Amino acid sequence: MDKPILKCVIVDDSTLQRLSIVKLIENHPSLDLVAEYNNAIEAKMGLATTDIDLIFLDIEMPILSGFDLLDDLTKKPQIIFVTGKTKYAFKAFDYDAIDYLRKPISKERFLNAVHKAITNYKLKNDDGFDDEDFIFVKSNLKKRKVFLNELRYIEALGDYVKLVTEHDALVVLSTMKAFEALLPEDRFLRIHKSYIVNLDKVERYNSKVIELDNQQLPLSRNRKSDLVEALSASMKS
Repeated sequence: MDKPILKCVIVDDSTLQRLSIVKLIENHPSLDLVAEYNNAIEAKMGLATTDIDLIFLDIEMPILSGFDLLDDLTKKPQIIFVTGKTKYAFKAFDYDAIDYLRKPISKERFLNAVHKAITNYKLKNDDGFDDEDFIFVKSNLKKRKVFLNELRYIEALGDYVKLVTEHDALVVLSTMKAFEALLPEDRFLRIHKSYIVNLDKVERYNSKVIELDNQQLPLSRNRKSDLVEALSASMKS
């Protein structure tokens, strides 16, 4: 399923910082840069006539701060704050910020923040997902929505299981058997007492291990035939 394309703008009075964010946005397939502004006053005028999904917003700017800009907007898009100071972090989340990135921005932090924005967009817009495309799990006392096409594998950790996705890892209180029952059996397979794998992510395998994006997971001897059969079935479907 195609990812949504989020229309976004940059608001930052630093030319160098805008250029660095522009480069990151242009290299991301799910972002469409609509405009960039070097102050909040220009941004306020532009946003009055343009529908935007996401703002990369600096806080300390002349005349009008990033917070002032948001206070003046009647329709607020998703917000990723980008600033050189940590002192505004607590206040930033009063504005329901998706993330708070400190300059200079690393590519990894940028990608994680954008992933949150995309997931939030899907949740708010019910972007064409049906019941088989995601599951809800409880991690760190919060319910999280996990999209199955992003779930790489599940690992047993005693009384818990670890869900490894394309972007992060979640630890959930569950047995492997209970969690296995939540997953569609045509897409996921128990390959070892401690591992369940997404069949779509399997790149190579032999009699002892499987490979997922250069990462190796153990394959039980009595599970190899199940893996061959499952992969064959998934290729035909």
